Amino acid sequence: MAQTWRCSGLRWAAGGPELKWDGGRGSPLPRGKRVAFEVAEGGGRTCVGARGNACPVRAAVPERSTGARCEDCARLDRAHSVAADTIADDPRPYHVYLAWFGPGLLKVGITAEERGSARLLEQGAICFSWLGLGPLMAARRSEELLRAALRVPDRIPYGEKRAVRSALPGSAAERAAEIAELYGRALALRDWPESLHREPYRPVDHVDVFGLAGLPAAVGEVSGLVAGGVVSGEVVAVAGPDLHLATGRGVVVLDTRLMTGWELIPAGASGGDTGETGGFTVPVREFRREAPGVQEGLF
Repeated sequence: MAQTWRCSGLRWAAGGPELKWDGGRGSPLPRGKRVAFEVAEGGGRTCVGARGNACPVRAAVPERSTGARCEDCARLDRAHSVAADTIADDPRPYHVYLAWFGPGLLKVGITAEERGSARLLEQGAICFSWLGLGPLMAARRSEELLRAALRVPDRIPYGEKRAVRSALPGSAAERAAEIAELYGRALALRDWPESLHREPYRPVDHVDVFGLAGLPAAVGEVSGLVAGGVVSGEVVAVAGPDLHLATGRGVVVLDTRLMTGWELIPAGASGGDTGETGGFTVPVREFRREAPGVQEGLF
């Protein structure tokens, strides 16, 4: 019987993105690498637990869930996160940042200074700039100020991020233009917390890090894994948790968060077909393509 592996997610290390596995091992994901695995038959997807602890009941979780946690574990995990706004006494300094994911897709957020830009890489931010640095609650108040005064969201759906990655502006300056404008508007606001230090505008671009230059448009995205399903493709780009894989049907996006909670085996270990045409057998939601030259209306 083939050895099974359990994925604990994609991490952005100093050397680039890598898939992490239970037990601590990692698999680097350089462009051009072939990713090939099969979901073990005879089992389902189980909760990954919370805060480093296994789920006590190994609860089943939906195939399409990106969190891979049951309700109880998800509640416990969120209760101890900065995002839940329940940790007011965290002594670490926090950055407030502005991030851009594509035309019109801007957000404000916070991240611990010690994490550097890891949070931006994890989210798939195309470019970003720091806005301020200070205590957690001051950073949180600044985030709320931008949301209320400038209507800047603190979340961008991943579906919207994926839809624009292959059609980004060509230069770093063009990609940073909306952040530059938002940065100026943000600094003009009143009522900034006094304990928040203003950071200079210094845009950081991730197009080369993610491998998005010349990225072909994706034909679809994996909607969920299934027992016995096979994934096989060549890495053409990695952005946030997403692998853009060249397959026999075109580029398909795999959100690696869908891999957690499953038992995985090497492709072909069960004797199934892993050829280029038959080696991608998990459900894929195809992206709609407008027919060229078809006019939607008279005007």
